[in-house]
Amino acid sequence: MSSLRSSELDGDSDDSQLAAKFWEVKLPDVVPLDDLKAIEKTQAAEVIQRAWFSHMDKIIFQLLKHTICAAENCVTHEILKKVCPSEAALVKDPSVQCKVRFRFGGKNFPPFIVFKIFLHTGGHGNKYFSGKNTLRPSSEAVVDACKLMGNRKYYDQIIQDQLQFQKYKVADEVDVVTMKDYMHFTSFLDETPAYLGGKSNCWRRLSLENFPKTMIMYDIMDYATSGTLSDRLQKELKYLLQKPKSKEMHHDQLRIVSQVRHWG
Repeated sequence: MSSLRSSELDGDSDDSQLAAKFWEVKLPDVVPLDDLKAIEKTQAAEVIQRAWFSHMDKIIFQLLKHTICAAENCVTHEILKKVCPSEAALVKDPSVQCKVRFRFGGKNFPPFIVFKIFLHTGGHGNKYFSGKNTLRPSSEAVVDACKLMGNRKYYDQIIQDQLQFQKYKVADEVDVVTMKDYMHFTSFLDETPAYLGGKSNCWRRLSLENFPKTMIMYDIMDYATSGTLSDRLQKELKYLLQKPKSKEMHHDQLRIVSQVRHWG
C-alpha cells in the first residue's frame, strides 16, 4: 500500500509539473527607458508627418479646384487650342451650342483633369449618323460596303459588333428598352471610337503641356505633379488658399489663376 501511495504521489507531482509548464506564461522582456522614449518620439513624428501630408494635400486640392473652375469658365478656348485646334474652332462657333466640362479623374492623389464636350440642342435632340446604324442587313448598301471594304475587314467589323454586344449588352438602338438602357447606350456611343460606329467623345485627360505657361494654372499643375512651387504662385498662394467670402472674391481668385502674365 505504501508503495502504491508513493507511486500515486509521484504521478500527482508529475501532473502538477506538466500543468505548471502548460499554464506557464512567458512575460515579455522589460523595454529599457531609452528605447521607450525613442518609440514614443517615432510615433509622435509619424503623427506630425501624417498631419503635414494631409495639410499639403488640402492645399493642392484647393489650388486644383481653382484651376478646374478657371479652365471651365475662363480659358476653355485656350486649352482646347492646345489639345485640338479644329475642335476649339468648332466650340467657338456661335451656331454650335457646345459646353466643355472639366472633371477630376484618377485613382490616386493628386488627381488629373479630364474634359468632355457636350452639345446643347435646346430640347430638340439631334441625330448622329454612322454606317453602323444607317446600313441595315440584307440591303444592297451592305453588299456594296462589303465589296468596298473587302471581306476580311467587313467580317472583322461584324465580329467587333458581336463582341461589343456581349460586353455591354446595350450596343444598338434595338437593345434600348428602359431609361437605364438609354443612358447606358448614350454613354456607350460616347466612349466607342468613330470607326466602330461611336462618337469618340469620351472623357479625355489633360497633360501639363495643355495648360498655357503664361498663366498661374500651369504653375499649379506643375506644383501638383512635381512638388515645385514657383515664385509667382508663392506670391499669390496665401490669397488663393483663403475661403472666398463673396462671389467677387471667388471671381478675383479665378482671374488671378487665369490671368496672362509675361514675367521674366
